[in-house]
Formats: sequence, C-alpha cells, structure tokens
Amino acid sequence: MLAAWGANAALHPPGQAQTSNYTDVDGMDTFLQRRSKLELIALAAVLIAIPSYLTHLTGGAISFSILYLAPVALLSWYLGTAAGIVASVVSAAGWLQADLVASGSSNLIVRYWNAVVLFGFFLITALILSRLKAAYQQEQELSRVDFLTGVANARAFRQVAETEKHRVRRYKHPLTLAYLDIDNFKIVNDRYGHQTGDVLLVWVARSIKRNLRNTDFVARVGGDEFAILLPETGAEAGQFVLYKLQRVLIDLVTQNAWPVTFSIGAATFVAEPESLDEMIQSADDLMYTAKRNGKNRIAQAVVGA
Repeated sequence: MLAAWGANAALHPPGQAQTSNYTDVDGMDTFLQRRSKLELIALAAVLIAIPSYLTHLTGGAISFSILYLAPVALLSWYLGTAAGIVASVVSAAGWLQADLVASGSSNLIVRYWNAVVLFGFFLITALILSRLKAAYQQEQELSRVDFLTGVANARAFRQVAETEKHRVRRYKHPLTLAYLDIDNFKIVNDRYGHQTGDVLLVWVARSIKRNLRNTDFVARVGGDEFAILLPETGAEAGQFVLYKLQRVLIDLVTQNAWPVTFSIGAATFVAEPESLDEMIQSADDLMYTAKRNGKNRIAQAVVGA
C-alpha cells in the first residue's frame, strides 16, 4: 500500500492533486450557484427520476434508495431548508411509487413503513445540510470582516480589488484606489490608551463607510490604514469624494480632541494595471508622498494614461 501511495505521489504531488480536487469542487459549486431556482428544481426532478426508473428497470431487485439523497442535498444546500423538506417528501414518495410499480402491492404496510423511514432519513439530511450551509456562510462572512471596525479586511479587499481591476479592462471605465493613513495614531495610543485608539479606528471606519456610495468599498488593511475603492471614478470625481471625506474625518477627530490627521494617496487607473500588487503599490506610494510632504493632505496621480 505504501509503495502504491509513493508511486502515485511521484506522479501527482500531494499539493498539486489537492489543488486540482479543490478546483473541481469549487468549479461545480460556482456552476450550481449561478443556476436559477427553476433550473435547480428541474435538476432535482431529474435526479429523483433516475433511481425511480432504475428501480422499475430492475424490478426492485436492487435498491437505489441512496441515490435519492442527491436531490435532497442539492435543494437543501442551494435553496434552503424548505426546499430540502419538499425534496425529502417527493423523494420518499418517488421511492414508494417506484417500489410499488416494480414489486406489486404485496406487504403494503411494510412498504409504507419503509417509505416513512426513508423520509425521516432524508429529512434529517436536509436539516443538517441546511444548518451546515448557514454556518458555512456565516464563517465565510466573518473571514472577510475586520473584527474591530466591522468593515472588510485585507483578504476581502484583495478579492474585490482583483474583480474591479478586471472591470477596468472589460468596460474601459476608470478606477480610483485610495490608501488612507491616520497621522500620529501612535500618540493617541500612548496618551489615551489602546482602548481609545480602538474607538478612533471604529469611528473612522464608520465615517468612511457612511460617506461613500453603495458601489464603493472600504477595508481596513493595516493597523491604522484603510483602502478605499471607487469604481468607475476618474481623477476629478475621486478628488471630490476624497476631499469631502477628509473634511468629515477632520471634523470627527476635532470634536473628540484627538490629535490626528489623515494622509491619503489616490491612484486613478484608466487602463488595467499589470497586477493587483502594482495597483496597491501605486496608492501606497502616493500615501507616503502625502505624509512626506507634511501629512494631512491628498496626493493623487493618474496611472496608465
């Protein structure tokens, strides 16, 4: 067994094989997520019909009841608990009908009892899968959110930024990426304590989010750094949004007597950059330019013109 495993590992390195498997599963999941409700119901109907037909074909000599789990799992995962329950009822009824047609009407009590047992099994499966899906979605959401501020985290930012980067090429629309840094944030932590520093970060994050459009995106990407994505926004429009945002934030910290200001670097891309890292580096460099030039200012540039 070990020799066989070693030969297989030599042909397919573990990391490579695992990646391929995950890619296949993710691809199937993505495909099914993109199907409409009607398409998923139609697929489930086909999956119910297959074991019913096979039971009729073999005269009930071979049990295909486990195949009914496929439509139950499909609808429970992608359409929710109610759809899973309906699939359980229909699957159990489909099994019973196929069994009666294939084997006749003898021992009706036993056959009906078996159908009830199958329904219970399908129902438990549907409930477990729908709960697992809810927990999975919650975990996915939490993995994309910064635990302190409630805005997106760096991981979510990279995913969204990658998508927006491709949209620049596809739709020929500009994209502005801004990096915002809280100047003198360390003074707040040293003078007032880290709890106050955390409050400052939360208020800044909320203020940024509140003053952006629904199509815009903000994420905390460092200790006191935030990334702001402004899709379909050119340099002039981006400048207007960022200056307005900076004034709002200055008013916020002034009211609370926090000795901080905000340096912002904004890069507007009129052509798709070669990589996401290049995109980030451009905005980050501009932010440090703003800090070197005296802080509390905005440094902008158009990239790819």
